This record gives sequence, structure tokens and C-alpha cells, in this order.
Amino acid sequence: MDLGLKGKRALVLASSSGLGLGIAQALAREGAHVLTCGRNGEKLEANCDAINAEKAGKADWVAVDLNDPAATARLVSAVKDKLGRVDILVNNTGGPVPGSAEEMSAENLQTYFQSMVVSIISLTSALLPSMKEHGWGRILTVASSGVFEPIPNLALSNTLRSALVGWNKTLSSEIARHGVTANLLLPGRIATARLDQLDRANAERSGRPFEDVRSTSQAAIPAGRYGRVEEFAATAAFLVSEPASYITGSLIRCDGGAAKSI
Repeated sequence: MDLGLKGKRALVLASSSGLGLGIAQALAREGAHVLTCGRNGEKLEANCDAINAEKAGKADWVAVDLNDPAATARLVSAVKDKLGRVDILVNNTGGPVPGSAEEMSAENLQTYFQSMVVSIISLTSALLPSMKEHGWGRILTVASSGVFEPIPNLALSNTLRSALVGWNKTLSSEIARHGVTANLLLPGRIATARLDQLDRANAERSGRPFEDVRSTSQAAIPAGRYGRVEEFAATAAFLVSEPASYITGSLIRCDGGAAKSI
């Protein structure tokens, strides 16, 4: 299937590693010009060199911290300098610290609300007018399966990512007539460094060996394993593609069947 992404311009947030990097690689392999971002300039540069060496699409990078209130202005400026404008915006952020609802502090709520909610909404609002003007755009926000089935010991993530559900649905209804879609992509347990961190935290909290925690977690997934970054990235690439033009306002799970709800 031709995804119609050749020559499209994409900004992928938090793309120095993990799911964000996987999505950036997938879009570039479809011929897109991708702007990656994150805090580690050395990693970003190395990733872009590797993507460009494949000679399918093109990759640039900008170092930025989404915790910084000035991040939106910096990213908008980088888009103008390196892409001209954006056709595809992939909203992605790192996850907050694990912990229970009782352990949530006002300080942590404010810190992560800036990077996980405010930065996403303000950047989308800044880049949306150009998509509407050109009659084509894709906004894909990576959230978490915790928005519909809260994950134990991830109270901050469950709380903050859920704020994006109502925002995305409202936004999608407002912009659909302009040829712009907005969807949420919800990862289950995808094999990344972040998942290693969470499994280790669960092992420490429960007093069980890491490998025991991991094997139990995998056994609870109908697919019997953790997902691969490449599988998740392929789902993302389709959702921002030309053939996916009639999918908007949706929450799409990529979890190996782990969710127990319908």
C-alpha cells in the first residue's frame, strides 16, 4: 500500500529514542522529511545521520526540552527553518515517574502537566493554521492505554494523559472539514527502555525478581509477548497516511489484546 507520505513534512516530538524514534524512522522510510527533537543533541544527530544514510526520506533535528515553557516557540521556529511548514505532527512525550495516587504531589503535577499536556496543546494550536490553510494535515498524539484502563502505580500518567482524550475529540470535530485528522494512539507494553524502567520499578515495589515480573507481565498479554517498536511505528505511519483520511477523533490501541475492555 502506498501511504502517500513521500515529500510530506513531519515533526515528531520526543524522538531521540523509543517510540518517537521508531515513528520518525518509519515516516522517513516512506519518503517523508522528518524533524526530530529531544534533549540530547548528540543522539538526535546520530539518529538523523542513520536515517539519512538509508536515502529514503530525510531527517533533521532540534534540541529542545518540553518542560521549558519556551519550547513551543523554539519548535515553531525550527519548523520554519528546516521544514517550511508541517503536514504531520506526532505529539509524543516521555512518561512521568511511577507512583500511587496518594503519592502525587502538586509539584510533580505542575511539572509534568507542562511537558505532557500544555506543550502538546500549545504546539498543536501553533502549527494547525498551516494545515488548515493547505487542506491537509495529520495530528497524532501518543498517549497510553491507561486512559481507558488505569495502570497500577502510574497515577500521574493515568491522570495527565487522560486530559488529552477530551481535547483530541473536541479538536477532531472542529478541524475535520479542513482535511485535518486528529487521533490518539495508545501503546500497550512495547519493548523500550521506558518499559524496562517500569518493570524494574514494579520488581522493586513487589520484592520480586525482575525476570519474574517481566514473564508474568508478558503472560497476561493475549499475544504472549511485548510489542516491537517497529509494529507500533507502522501503526502510527498508517494513521498519518493518505489512506487514513477518514479516521479521526479515534483512540487506537496497539497492545497485543492486553486491554480487557471492549
